[in-house]
Amino acid sequence: MDRRWWWLWSQCPGLGSARMRALRSVACEWSVGPAELWSWPAERLRTLLSWPESCWSSLERFRRLHGKAPQINVPDNVLLPGDRQWPQGVDRLDRPPVVLHHCGDPSLLYELRQQQAVAVVGTRAASAHGLAVAEDLGRTLASMGWPVISGLAEGIDAAAHRGCLNVGGRPVAVLGTSLERVYPRHHETFQAEVGRNGLLLSELSPGTSMNRGSFVERNRLIVALAKALVVVECPERSGALISAKFASQLQCPVWVVPGDARRWSSRGSNALLRNQAFPLLTAADLADHLGAGPLISASASVAQDALLAAIGDGASIETLQRRLGARGHQLSSRLLALECEGQVVCEAGHLWRRR
Repeated sequence: MDRRWWWLWSQCPGLGSARMRALRSVACEWSVGPAELWSWPAERLRTLLSWPESCWSSLERFRRLHGKAPQINVPDNVLLPGDRQWPQGVDRLDRPPVVLHHCGDPSLLYELRQQQAVAVVGTRAASAHGLAVAEDLGRTLASMGWPVISGLAEGIDAAAHRGCLNVGGRPVAVLGTSLERVYPRHHETFQAEVGRNGLLLSELSPGTSMNRGSFVERNRLIVALAKALVVVECPERSGALISAKFASQLQCPVWVVPGDARRWSSRGSNALLRNQAFPLLTAADLADHLGAGPLISASASVAQDALLAAIGDGASIETLQRRLGARGHQLSSRLLALECEGQVVCEAGHLWRRR
């Protein structure tokens, strides 16, 4: 019951995370629930909460609109503080989200709750080298069983997601828009693919207008959900540097790919190397440091003999998924192990062949 009422309160215009925390504190102090708070007169609430007049006006309009006995329906794709799958890391933020909307595979919420994922971020205007490294990171991390988090932006974000998808991995995209919007517009098909194979997250309610601040704010969520942050390439003014700052505050390890010292798009990321960030020379170095990810444990269900037989004269991850009925991340981890043993090789076009 309380969950439905807290959802209603969270939808009131002007009640962000700080005011919702204050409202919960009042409920705790007076030993009442959100339903009873809803019935309190504004004069009583005003004596306990120091909110601006504009907020009180919005609240009263909102309560009049919904009435004393509102019909409350919480969407199935909504997470609220206190829910079993609510990510623990976001509560460490100075401004934790009031609500999280999700679309895709909800089983990934379990990994995010435990911060069992790796974030890869960087500039939209990346060099060819930066894009190649980001894609390799996405591919390697996914092959090791790690969900790959990024922001689905142009450049480094998109490259990391593509690398993850190319080996059947599980991408997680934290959006700077509400879930029904697509930015950039030409990512419509790409965003849908990430949603089908992984998870889309947003703290913004449907219908929320886009603004520049929303993209900055989503950076804090990317970091709060992650076990480690990788900055591939970014200039001196970049959202990726904001992510690194959040990571420092949350004591999340930061890895940085050294870039061309002469290139403007690497100056910001290179500067991080002076501030106790770890240099990352290859994707394999990070995989070795982190070890197997949370999705790797199911890989043993793919028998080696069956996998080698299914590869035949050559097969892609998608073909092997159809032939074996296995999930992409299961196959990726087994193929990586067989490649290390010298039994298979990945050729151009992500086609796997037996040696």
